Amino acid sequence: MGIFQLNEQRKKLKLVSISQAAKEVNKTTSNIRYYINYNRIAKYNIDGVKLDSKASNGELRVSLMELKKYLDSLDYMKSKHHHAGLNSELGFYNLAERDRTKHVHRLHPYLGKFIPQLVEWFLRKYFTNNDIILDPFMGAGTTLVQGNEMGLHTIGIDVSEFNCMISKVKTSEYDLVQAKHEILDAENELKKFSLSFDTGSSIQLIKSIHKDLDNLKDSSSHSTLSDYLNEWFAERTLLEMLYYKNLITNYNYQDLLRVLLSRAVRSSRMIPHYDLATPKAPLKAGVEYWCRKHNRNCKPVTQLFKKVHNYSLDTYRRIHEFSNRRSDKEIIVLNADSQEVNLTKTLNQKPFDGRKIDEIFTSPPYVGQIDYHDQHIYAYELFDIPRNDKFEIGPKKSGKSKKAQQDYIDGISNVFINVSKYLKDDAKIFIVANDKLGLYPRIAEKSNFKIITEHQRAVTKRTEQGDNPYYETIFFMMKR
Repeated sequence: MGIFQLNEQRKKLKLVSISQAAKEVNKTTSNIRYYINYNRIAKYNIDGVKLDSKASNGELRVSLMELKKYLDSLDYMKSKHHHAGLNSELGFYNLAERDRTKHVHRLHPYLGKFIPQLVEWFLRKYFTNNDIILDPFMGAGTTLVQGNEMGLHTIGIDVSEFNCMISKVKTSEYDLVQAKHEILDAENELKKFSLSFDTGSSIQLIKSIHKDLDNLKDSSSHSTLSDYLNEWFAERTLLEMLYYKNLITNYNYQDLLRVLLSRAVRSSRMIPHYDLATPKAPLKAGVEYWCRKHNRNCKPVTQLFKKVHNYSLDTYRRIHEFSNRRSDKEIIVLNADSQEVNLTKTLNQKPFDGRKIDEIFTSPPYVGQIDYHDQHIYAYELFDIPRNDKFEIGPKKSGKSKKAQQDYIDGISNVFINVSKYLKDDAKIFIVANDKLGLYPRIAEKSNFKIITEHQRAVTKRTEQGDNPYYETIFFMMKR
């Protein structure tokens, strides 16, 4: 291609750097890289030649024309959602990813959580400062974090002990100087251990951890744990996991470090990089595969330290940011079954002093969608956390049969019947649900609630979602 043709090609494509592109379309550079990684837009060199491999330093370009065309297609998808009768205001279409996962909301991945802006929208409109808000399906604690940030007392309940650990870590108050020291000190100790694999300078230390690993594998009480770890993680990753886990006992903020480690462990399984959320099976260590995320051949992760390094300062930054936003309102996290939990003792203590609950804002599990304990199996098995799968309502393993639907109706209704005795008579109840099966009118009836209004919102932000409207309904209910 001649110089004249190259110049014409550049003009036609309107080639710009990633930072220029982000500024031009009001996105983040991470958004632009995401579009590239998932093949939404192409990447070019400075001469306008399309690239299949990595660009040289400083030479990566994208086409502003292609980028705007792609974003226009997303706008078209949004209009489809509007035509479907969904509330455009609740779509939060123009919200950057960094805002959707602000501060502690990305301390640990969690399937099935709603974005904090959805909670904020309803809290501002319907709730009053100093109210007591309950989330009986707490999950990763989004309602607790946002409720506290907006001046509300919050109580969260969840059957999963690990979910409660995540929520407590998100909502705890920290001595930030000490927390930063512990996070970075643990990272540094792991770094020295990890380097010993390459230098051979800590053979005795490695042998000691090998012995711990062998003991773990030989222990009959941990047979399930050892099988899972051995199958899904490379040996070096396993050794680094065990070493960091042992380090945690030296520090004060142990659950904070456990959540950080769990996040790194999740990303260090021998699975495709594009399938972190619901991996089907582990890969073989060292074997290449075509990666849809990076658009190149990749190998599964075989080292934990790099992930710990990536998440350490990020963890500190997030708890620091929330510390500047939090209010002095109470945050209570209860590891219990909401179908049977007794809240009398909690509500009789300060600062509640016998008050009843003003509102509920919650998102129950969707019938037959997620096995909530299994999504964090790596954490349960690494830390030997007791599991309460039998108390899950509507797990994926139970399916969506007529019986599963009825069991779901009974379970969700039992929760609301149980917690109703702790609600004010005029309490507002907001339930976020993907009610494709039309179960919530029956749940409302059985719970002695009446549906006041329904808000339907489009969930469109995920660029890998496709072109079909996915929606949630937010039911506003009150006691009959």
